[in-house]
Amino acid sequence: LKLHTFLPPPANPVKHFLVPWAEKVGKDSKGRIKVQIYPVMQLGGKPTQLLEQVRDGVVDIAWTLPGFTPGVMPKLEVFALPFMHRSTKGTVMALQEFIPKYMQKEFEPYHLLLAHSHAGALVMTKAPINKVEDFKGVKLRSASRTVAWILEALGATPLQTPLTELVPMLNKGTVSGSILPYEIAPSVRMHDLTSYFTTLAPPQPRLSTEVFTLLMNKKKYASLPADLKKVIDANSGANLAPIAIETWERVEVAGEKVMRSKSKNKFVSLSAAETAKFKTQVQPVYQRFIELMKENGADGKQMIADAEALEAKYYK
Repeated sequence: LKLHTFLPPPANPVKHFLVPWAEKVGKDSKGRIKVQIYPVMQLGGKPTQLLEQVRDGVVDIAWTLPGFTPGVMPKLEVFALPFMHRSTKGTVMALQEFIPKYMQKEFEPYHLLLAHSHAGALVMTKAPINKVEDFKGVKLRSASRTVAWILEALGATPLQTPLTELVPMLNKGTVSGSILPYEIAPSVRMHDLTSYFTTLAPPQPRLSTEVFTLLMNKKKYASLPADLKKVIDANSGANLAPIAIETWERVEVAGEKVMRSKSKNKFVSLSAAETAKFKTQVQPVYQRFIELMKENGADGKQMIADAEALEAKYYK
């Protein structure tokens, strides 16, 4: 099985999640399934084409960020709304209930192995951000349009691009920073290329989160004999979610250690008062999501309420 992704081999999701997953599938199938990982788009195309590639059978499996392709799975963006994400466990477990309820149509062209999130993103910049006004005019890379909406609401200038383009953009000064979790930051040298790491006040210190999907081509899954389907099933969905939670919690800690390894780097938590101002300023983002859902014939307000309830249910 050819597994395609946009990240390089040293990146935590590849090294600590995809490689162990591929090895376990191989072991559980007694060598009858071999998952070959092709990182950094080695099989061709752009990161924005991964959903299309796995749907059309160009590749057998893809690990990607649906947010790269706005409009394909817009309902997932509810989890990227500000102050929605509470914990890795909360969001990953919430997704396991949210998708069957709201997104059967969107996932119908695929065999879903897992939808999950990272531990939540923070602001990583070359210049300090100590108050909401400091966002004004700052050019920041974002992974998805929802985060771009948050940045726009704060007065920043977002550039939505894949992670692979971030290092040259920082070197050229095209952007002054990015919205990222700690875990992925070492792979794009944020400890060297930026100096300020800004979170919000507790209890929800992260700016936002992103949803990732591990998808299999539907026909390829259907073509497997029953016993090998069972191997895939045993390594997906509810069986795989706890592994994703543990992995992303662990690699987040490791990534933060790398960021803190440079004495030049400063770590800032916005005050409760600034976080309250932040919350007020980003309220239009919720309305944008509700309007987007209305265009898709869905009830955005209800989705927000359900996602919040699920996050609270699984929060630890």
